[in-house]
Amino acid sequence: MGALGGVSVGGFANFWAQADGIIRAVAVLLLLMSISAWVLILWKGWLLRRVRGDIARAVPAFWAAPNVAAGREQVAHFDRERVLAPLLAAATAQPVAKTLEAHGHVQSQLTRRLRDALHAVLAQLQFGQVLLASIGSTSPFIGLFGTVWGIYHALVGISSAGSMSIERVAGPVGEALVMTAAGLAVAIPAVLAYNIFGKMVGACEAELEGFAHDLREMVTDQPTSTAIAAAAAGATAPAPATASQG
Repeated sequence: MGALGGVSVGGFANFWAQADGIIRAVAVLLLLMSISAWVLILWKGWLLRRVRGDIARAVPAFWAAPNVAAGREQVAHFDRERVLAPLLAAATAQPVAKTLEAHGHVQSQLTRRLRDALHAVLAQLQFGQVLLASIGSTSPFIGLFGTVWGIYHALVGISSAGSMSIERVAGPVGEALVMTAAGLAVAIPAVLAYNIFGKMVGACEAELEGFAHDLREMVTDQPTSTAIAAAAAGATAPAPATASQG
């Protein structure tokens, strides 16, 4: 086992010593892509688990609050990544007077503010997805390019030596194939993480859309509820006594 490990290390060292600048640049690029992918995977996995936990605790706490002010405090307490607070702020905001926004219907104003806030939150949750997709889709081809160039470089070196045999070809070609394996090793975790994170972001998006819809219904129903409550209070109040004539 030790001898095998020594041969593997020696083969890679020999391959690296004989590699030109292009092969070394490809290897360094794959290493940087792998480090970037793993840093992003660890950070984003932690972030999305944290966000899902915050949503699961903050939304029920908000609806269990006696009023909007108390609900806002509950959201501020549980919403550590601020994915719910922008929606609540958009639902309770008032348009600036004498602007085009203030001239629209109240429901349209509310829908636009909630839509913009939801898009901003989703952009925050989707951060890094493009990088993972790019690494997963390009690193195999970068590794393949390194392999092709390594094989070409090895064959040129063998032909210049003047002798050709299986033993002289198999070693350099096998060492060059390491670049393809390195490209796949970089791509597979990135692709798997991209798919898993996409599913997690989709689940968070569904929860946030539901919360935004419920906020809109609550805000648009507030005037009607207030009017009904006022009418009910007026109906139950005793009628004022009228002064008798003469």
